[in-house]
Amino acid sequence: MSEWLHPAAPCLLGAALVGVLPARARAVVALAAPATALALVWGLPAGTRLELVLLGQPLTPLRVDALGRVFAIVFALLGALGVLYGLATPRRRLHVAALVATGAALGIALSGDWFTLYVWWETLAVASFVLIADGGTPRAGRAALRYLLIHVTGGACLLAGIVWHRATGGDALMGPLPLNGPGALVLLAFAVNAAIPPVNAWLTDAYPESSPAGAVFLSAFATKAAVYALARVFPGEEILVWAGVTMALYGVVFAVLENDIRRLLGYHIVSQVGYMVTGVGLGTPLALSGAAAHAFSHILYKGLLFMGAGTVVHATGRRKLTELGGLAQAMPATCVLYMVGAFSISGAPLLNGFVSKSLVVAAAAAEHRVWVEWGLTLASVGTFLHTGLKLPYFTFAGPDRRLRPAPVPATMLTAMTATAALCALYGTFPAATLYPLLPFPVAYQPYTPDHVLEAIQILVGTTVGFVWLRAKLGGEPTVTRDTDRLYRAPARWVARRLGPAVAGAADALEARLLALMDRPAAVPDVAVPVGYAVLLAVTILGVALAALAVGRASP
Repeated sequence: MSEWLHPAAPCLLGAALVGVLPARARAVVALAAPATALALVWGLPAGTRLELVLLGQPLTPLRVDALGRVFAIVFALLGALGVLYGLATPRRRLHVAALVATGAALGIALSGDWFTLYVWWETLAVASFVLIADGGTPRAGRAALRYLLIHVTGGACLLAGIVWHRATGGDALMGPLPLNGPGALVLLAFAVNAAIPPVNAWLTDAYPESSPAGAVFLSAFATKAAVYALARVFPGEEILVWAGVTMALYGVVFAVLENDIRRLLGYHIVSQVGYMVTGVGLGTPLALSGAAAHAFSHILYKGLLFMGAGTVVHATGRRKLTELGGLAQAMPATCVLYMVGAFSISGAPLLNGFVSKSLVVAAAAAEHRVWVEWGLTLASVGTFLHTGLKLPYFTFAGPDRRLRPAPVPATMLTAMTATAALCALYGTFPAATLYPLLPFPVAYQPYTPDHVLEAIQILVGTTVGFVWLRAKLGGEPTVTRDTDRLYRAPARWVARRLGPAVAGAADALEARLLALMDRPAAVPDVAVPVGYAVLLAVTILGVALAALAVGRASP
């Protein structure tokens, strides 16, 4: 029976129980749920499928293959580590939203049909909204609302693309689409979740406003779920190569300029997802395995980095480089564990980032894409400059602000230690641990003398540059202006001036949809998918209302 139990089920059941149990039992259930999900997805053999029919529509809520399995494994793994880290924050809504988000990410990775994907996609957006609002400040509330509006818009594009695809005879099973008609809408929806510029500012706007534990979950799910979806639906699309390299460079430039430590790490999510998007765009077996490997590695080391930054915020109440400094003696374990993540994300040998980045770059080299190879290598320099040098120097060294941080809970340090150990395990023994999980066989050998020497040269050269320019790289108490400035003001104008007209158009569209549902014989190719879409929209609304109720409930 375990072959047919969806791995998301323990997370959703755990979320329901956490919503009513007392504190101690809540902690046990919150830990057990993602651990059970991990055991289930690990044990599901390739080829496992669960199929059913609802309202005349074929659904495949569970489909296991190598591509979905590797994402599902790391989603469940990070869910367990994130819950362990978040035990120091006993708020009920945090753990409910975290488990729902974990379950939704698992659902996305294991979805076999379009409508199941859509349900999980919107569920993840709602759970992420609660995680951001859990920051508990007015800024967090506003950022959460903006996040929800942007992702509901992306979800609307996804639903429109799905309905269009099905209404024109497209397959119910999720699979490759051409970049025209419905495919263009689906790609736009995926681009929003992947934070591809210019639709990237929601990420750095929202993630820093969450609680320290909430940001760990946020860093793992939305963008990597989008990478999975891109790999499933748009492998080999050239536009993704250009988008990915642009992301890799765009993110590091803004991260170098950033003063807020979690906002800095948020910009670097954009950069690192660029490697994955590039791999998907290249589309070769090595490139797709590299994209999956880098997503797997990124979820671990970026989770570790957000844990480290969150621990600093938890202990000091501060998040700006201009307000931090001199914490190495007071927080030595946090400093050391953070640096494991920093070296990993920078591609240092013996850590997982060294392996996964190399796979993507090697795939570009194998296709003789020299400019792609050089662009990704340049992004690696920027990565170490800001995440491996700037942030830790001005946080743990630098000017001593005479801060007196609060003690760090043991659960936070335990979660960080376990995550750091996994980064080292997958980086030191990739052929035995990481490669067997990838969607295509990989024979790449990262530990050649030339490659190791090149990585060391990049790290040493970047360090020399940082020491030379250190005085100019310190944080400044400024506000970063990003691409959201292009559409915030026009959106406000549209909302004020065109709101009534838009509402009228929505009413007319609703009436048209209801009429189509009442006349199935007249429009047989459209009526059932549209009616099904309306049912799904109502379901998502119910989930949203439940999440809001949990978010407003007392801890």
